[in-house]
This record gives sequence, C-alpha cells and structure tokens, in this order.
Amino acid sequence: MIKKIERMPLWEKNTPGLDPAIADKPYIDPYILDNGKKTGVVVVLPGGGYVNKAAHEAEPIARMLNDAGISAVVCNYRVSPYRHPYPLMDAKRAMRLVRANAAAWNIDPDHVGVLGFSAGGHLASTIATHWNYNEEPSTADAVDAFSCRPDAAVLCYAVIALSEPFGHTGSMKNLLGENPSDDLIRFLSNEKQVNEKTPPTFLWHTADDAVVNVKNAYAFAAALRDNNVPCEMHIYPHGRHGLGVSRDIPEVTGWAGLCTAWLKRLGF
Repeated sequence: MIKKIERMPLWEKNTPGLDPAIADKPYIDPYILDNGKKTGVVVVLPGGGYVNKAAHEAEPIARMLNDAGISAVVCNYRVSPYRHPYPLMDAKRAMRLVRANAAAWNIDPDHVGVLGFSAGGHLASTIATHWNYNEEPSTADAVDAFSCRPDAAVLCYAVIALSEPFGHTGSMKNLLGENPSDDLIRFLSNEKQVNEKTPPTFLWHTADDAVVNVKNAYAFAAALRDNNVPCEMHIYPHGRHGLGVSRDIPEVTGWAGLCTAWLKRLGF
C-alpha cells in the first residue's frame, strides 16, 4: 500500500533562481510505502537531455521500486533554459527534503539513494560526486540542515562525460549553454570527480546505445574501482537508448530485478 502524500514543492517559498515566466517548477512526487515497516527510499531522476523529463522513466520506476519493497520519490528538476547549478540544486534539495520527512514517512534516513536515466543519470552521478560542493546560493532553512549525500547511486544508460571523446554534447549544451569553459566541462564530467566518498553504484547500459556511448558506463566504473568504491555493472549487447523498465526487451528487462536485489543487499 502506498501512503497518500500530495506533490510537494522543493521550496515552499523563495525558490532560488526561479524564473516566474518559466512553467518548469521543481517538486517531488512521493511514492512512500505504508506497510508498517521502515524502508529505504530512492530519489528518481528521469532523463530527457536536460531539456525535458521522460514520463516512462518517472512513475513506472517508482512503482518498480515499490514492488520490491522500496519507497521512491520522483523529482521534477529544472531543465533548459535553466542551466547549472539549478538541476543539481534541485536534486540536492530533494535528497534533503526526503531526509527531513524520514520520521513522518517511516523511512530510514541512512538509506536514501538516487537513480537516474540518461541525462537524469548524469544528474545522479553529479550528486554522487559533487554532494559536498557548495556552489549554490544561500537559501538556509531547516531542510538545508540535512545531508544530500546519496547512500547509493543507480545509473541507467547514463551520461557521465561532457567532454570528448565520448561525452554527450547535447546534454552539455542544455546544461551549460553554448560556450562553457573547459574547467566547467571537466568539473561536470563525473568520471573525473569520483573519490573514496562516492557512494556504492549500480550501472547498466547497452553496448550498441546510439545516443549515449557505453564508454560512459565503463569510465565511471573504472573510476569507482580506482577509488575502491563498490560497484555492480551490467552491459547488455543490444537495446535502444531510453528503455526505462524495458519490459519489451526480455534480455534487458532483468536489470530491474538485479538493481533492486543490489539495493536490498545494501539494506534498502
């Protein structure tokens, strides 16, 4: 059973950087289990190239996690014409808001993960590697006292690199604008930002993904290994980009069970 919780704005008022002329407002949709047991929770970040959010990577993923006994929260983060750091600020705020509501929602604040697809996977890998960078304007309130560090990260056919030779230039332009500095591109090419405090990570990708090069997954996994961070990775031989749960491709659909079993082993 799902606890009925209404859509929540990430900020009740004074949303940092909010442009009232743009309809895209940041919020979360909670899918919190109501089964009398404390559960872990995963913040879901749908993909869409930092220009939209894919619906099939939102609620269906939350339901998949719920079916495995894990609560979920789908985050509507800001995308283009908003630029960095606003998507990251929204993801961080979602993590903090979940922990601020842990007691009311009967969730374990020490088991708050993040899961993202494609550009949402880039955002998930960004919060996994940049959770302790303070590049955001001050909006101090009680929620900001909570940690935004994920306890686990799940990266699904994720954009990781923004720089050549295998970076995703479309996501880079939508996130950073037309002429970002080399330093900023490197800063947000997240295979270069992994360290020993990066959380355990689950990755999956398809080898022939024609949109986001599978080398993104390999590069992040290699960086995790170099820093002794636990990871699990699955590379499937075939499958188009943007599969989501991928029930129509039997050889890939197993990622969901592998992922939730991995989360369960971590205590979610």
